[in-house]
Amino acid sequence: MAVPISQMWTVASYVLRKRLSGQKRYPLVLMLEPLFRCNLACAGCGKIQYPAHILKRDLSPEECFRAVEECGAPMVSIPGGEPLMHPQIGEIVQGLVARKKYIYLCTNALLLKEKIDLFKPSKYLTFSVHLDGQREHHDFSVCREGGYDKAVEGIREAVKRGFRVTTNATLFDGADPNSVRAFFDEVMAMGVEGIVISPGYSYDKAPDQKHFLGRARTRRLFRAILSNREKHWKFNMSPLFLEFLMGKRNYQCTPWGNPAYNIFGWQKPCYLLQDGYASTFAELMETTVWEEYGTESGNPKCANCMVSCGYEPSAVNDMFGSFSGFMSAVRATLFDKYEDHGARDLLNAPQLAGLGGSSPSLVQIAGDAQRQPEETRV
Repeated sequence: MAVPISQMWTVASYVLRKRLSGQKRYPLVLMLEPLFRCNLACAGCGKIQYPAHILKRDLSPEECFRAVEECGAPMVSIPGGEPLMHPQIGEIVQGLVARKKYIYLCTNALLLKEKIDLFKPSKYLTFSVHLDGQREHHDFSVCREGGYDKAVEGIREAVKRGFRVTTNATLFDGADPNSVRAFFDEVMAMGVEGIVISPGYSYDKAPDQKHFLGRARTRRLFRAILSNREKHWKFNMSPLFLEFLMGKRNYQCTPWGNPAYNIFGWQKPCYLLQDGYASTFAELMETTVWEEYGTESGNPKCANCMVSCGYEPSAVNDMFGSFSGFMSAVRATLFDKYEDHGARDLLNAPQLAGLGGSSPSLVQIAGDAQRQPEETRV
């Protein structure tokens, strides 16, 4: 597991303090969106479909710092949009580092080489670079030829300068597990700290609504990808969350674990759903009817979600909040091969190997039939 000891200790001590105080709902990662605009138009994204006057708006550094202090989470993820397009992103990151927050700046890296002098290497700052797979697959996913090569240039420059760098891949229906595994080899060879992966979520505004994974297909896909692992693969994620994706664990969603703050305020109930906004973090926590969200709630918007922002906090709470969870995480870290002969067979299964195994795509935008993702609760 490619997470520094200092970061793990910060999160573990934070979780223990919250549990000892009797607090049941608390944030782990603040999803801080300082803008929605982007220099890409990915088919699976629902964040850039706002009108122009909304896309022009930014959060000020002061608004960002106030949200961080109000929330109190030990980690801050800065998605978007494309954060490197924010005119004051250097000042925002510098302020968060000064507050000793562990920051994941999520970027497509098209501007990373140009903007990198705005930042200084720090254990508190990680560039989380969006790469959805190998060159052909990534470029198709982000609808931009040459996007992969540009992102890799940024990754190599950041690694060379001593920055922490991870890659972040979102997988959709049609993903070829063999290609994804080869992609893991490629990014580890670039010198990144670790890999982050998650199934896609069906944003209402996303242009492509056909290729979001249902829960059963998610488990089959991630079982094929994550079983029989290569030793050099490192994941910058909770090992128990990876087991959840593989179908080895069952967690309930904790939507308050990764609260979202953007130009509209505190988004209810989470980073993925927009059911209104609160003006303060306290209002978000007190007025959101949390029981109406998550798979167990019966809410159709949540039926197929297995995304990290809802379920990795559940895994982290399990890992640091109970002895059994901690020992499970230790075993998952020490014995991370996950040998599975059935999963090897899945690597050649036509339903998981893209278009019958020939020239597969991580995201297949074109298609004839509308298909609803299946729900599987078990």
